Amino acid sequence: MADTVDKATRSRMMAGIRGKDTKPEKAIRSALHSAGFRYRVHVAGLPGKPDIVFPKYKAVIFVHGCFWHRHADCWWSTTPSSNAVFWAEKFAQNVARDNRNIVDLKKMGWRVATVWECTLRVQSQAEAAAAIELWLIGNRRSLILPKPANLRKSPVK
Repeated sequence: MADTVDKATRSRMMAGIRGKDTKPEKAIRSALHSAGFRYRVHVAGLPGKPDIVFPKYKAVIFVHGCFWHRHADCWWSTTPSSNAVFWAEKFAQNVARDNRNIVDLKKMGWRVATVWECTLRVQSQAEAAAAIELWLIGNRRSLILPKPANLRKSPVK
């Protein structure tokens, strides 16, 4: 299937996709800050430059977009039909890099949480922040916020 826009337009559109300070990331940071937590963002010395870092708790949070990080069975984890080989390789590299970063962080003694974009679309930021707060003050090594039910179906009614 051919692209619906010309190359220059597609390039401009892709260049506009943010890699940090995304809306879901800002929402989680705001809710956690309101709850009294202090953190650092995008710490370059850690594998993967985690989105949110809590040195006091030796914990990090990655806020992943479902499309780029391939959230399994998620509505927003679609694959473009054009240039399928490129996208398959790109997504495989992203997932491998994410897994490698998590393993490296855990070897360094960090606790790792993953927050998926779709969770924040259907769950309030306060609920997500409350789950993260319990994880931070607890002793669990990992946290993945629960995936909302029925995301294989269109969330738009």
